[in-house]
Amino acid sequence: RKAKDPSDFVVVCCNFTPVVRSQYRVGLPQGGWYEEVFNSDSEYYGGGNVGNYPGIAAEKIGHHGRPYSIPVNLPPLAVTVLKPKKE
Repeated sequence: RKAKDPSDFVVVCCNFTPVVRSQYRVGLPQGGWYEEVFNSDSEYYGGGNVGNYPGIAAEKIGHHGRPYSIPVNLPPLAVTVLKPKKE
């Protein structure tokens, strides 16, 4: 869905396989720092704590038709949500 402010968005990554996907590249519309705001594999929820805490810096490497990207560690059978940090 589109927000009133196009810079206000989250990146939702779902891994429905039982295998960790390390450094899985995800395309992004803008650069900057992306904070991990939710990880269903967190120790807090009884998971294995595979993730990207505290976050990842976007790289100027185009991917998925976007000008920037991040290499995300996707935990198995889990959902990770990242949000660009406002400066």
